[in-house]
This record gives sequence, structure tokens and C-alpha cells, in this order.
Amino acid sequence: MKMSPDGIELLKRLEGFSAKAYPDPGTGAEPYTIGYGHTKGVRNGDQTDVDQASRWLQDDVNEAVSAIQDGICVVLEQNQIDSLVSFVFNVGVSNFFKSTLLKMINAQDFTGAADQFLRWNRAGGHEMAGLTKRREEERELFNTA
Repeated sequence: MKMSPDGIELLKRLEGFSAKAYPDPGTGAEPYTIGYGHTKGVRNGDQTDVDQASRWLQDDVNEAVSAIQDGICVVLEQNQIDSLVSFVFNVGVSNFFKSTLLKMINAQDFTGAADQFLRWNRAGGHEMAGLTKRREEERELFNTA
């Protein structure tokens, strides 16, 4: 199982690129993000370039793919894998493992699972327009044949 090249491009578009670390938009504080959504070990003031950001992106994607492989016990289509990698990349592995989304996928309730994406549009206790748009795109991709 792996993310497709189209999925990688989607993730790059959804995350955007930032050469300078910036605080979480929901809280204005940690975690800081850099490159294409990379947060591990990032501190305020850090900087990067596209090459390093691309390496981090691949590492982060691999972590999300591993989580999906560990958590999912049903066969998925590539579009579903790509949407789930984007989701896990953004919400984190531990949140994914606790999610109703995962439980519904494993119960083969793909319609219900798709609707679960839309529930994950908050950060710092506030609904975020960017997350709402992202979850709609992930849901649509998940449902694409």
C-alpha cells in the first residue's frame, strides 16, 4: 500500500509550502509547521527548502501509510488510500486510531465513513474554513470510484 503520485500532489496542494515555520492556525502556538505540513521537531524560527521539505513529506506520508496498514482490515481502493493518507497526515496517527472513521471503514460502512471526514474540521476548539474545505475534498476523493 502506498500513496499515489496524484495523492502526493493533492497533499502538497492541500498543505501548501512554507519555507519558514509557522504556528498552528487554530491555536497560534505549537505545533509549528514547515515545508509541506511537517511538524515533527519543528521550532519557531526554523527554515527549510523544497528539497528538504520533499524528504520530510515522504517520511510523513510513509508514517501515515503505515498507520493505515496497521489500522485497516479491509481492502481499499487507491482513491480511498490517498484520501486517508491526507487525513492521517493532518490529524495524526493517534487521532486516526481513536476515530469513528476507522471503525466504520473496518465495518465496511464506507458511506458512513465518508461522512466522518466532515466532523474533523476544528482546531483549537474552532471550526476552520480551510479544514472544512480539506475534509470535503478528502471525502469526495474517498467516494470517487
